Amino acid sequence: MDREEYVEAVLVAVESIPPGSVATYGDIAAYVGQGGPRQIGAIMREYGGGVPWWRVIRASGIPADEVGDEQLELLRGDGVRVTNGKVNLRHSRWNPEE
Repeated sequence: MDREEYVEAVLVAVESIPPGSVATYGDIAAYVGQGGPRQIGAIMREYGGGVPWWRVIRASGIPADEVGDEQLELLRGDGVRVTNGKVNLRHSRWNPEE
């Protein structure tokens, strides 16, 4: 898949994450079937403003430093439980099969 198709596939995947759920950068890469967490992060930084970017989080459950407070606030607004600045992925991780 070329870059444009890859970007579109990533953005469609992020749009598919329902409110109350999160996915890791690695989850999105696996779902799209190409790249890895760093590539997803780069796409989200460059093109992610029009999709619910806040639903994509680090595998540790901690948001990116640059957007941490805003991301946590938006996740709480979505109904995601945040404890001590961290999302419990066992409870909130998106399962695209559901």
